[in-house]
Amino acid sequence: MIEKFNGVFYLILFVIHFLGVGAYAYQMIIGNQRFRNKFNIDETATATMRMIGAIFLGTFLMAIYIMFVRPNGVEDTWAFFNLVFVQNLCVLIVNTYSIKINKIGVRLPSNEAVVAPLIFTIISAALCYGLADKIYIY
Repeated sequence: MIEKFNGVFYLILFVIHFLGVGAYAYQMIIGNQRFRNKFNIDETATATMRMIGAIFLGTFLMAIYIMFVRPNGVEDTWAFFNLVFVQNLCVLIVNTYSIKINKIGVRLPSNEAVVAPLIFTIISAALCYGLADKIYIY
């Protein structure tokens, strides 16, 4: 498995990234009330949050498939890795604008909504770069 990820470093990055995505999927779908309370989000946002959590869940399940089921591992999975990177980048940009610039309705006790997407964006960029010889088939 390690050779499918160009070594242990990228395997660890992959696991960290997608465990994080899975954790957010869980919090937004199953642990929704606790997550809403943490960020002072009204209960009317429950359905929208679960919808976003379902998108995270789909990404997490695809990562599990790539890691454990897919015979070629990450080979030729450029579309998945690029989509994950673009999603992370978009969340980072939108959250940064909403929390640091616009600030309408923002009552957050922490910077998690900016820091987490920043970390996910950096890790996904590193994965695209470090796995380029495998995910992009030339």
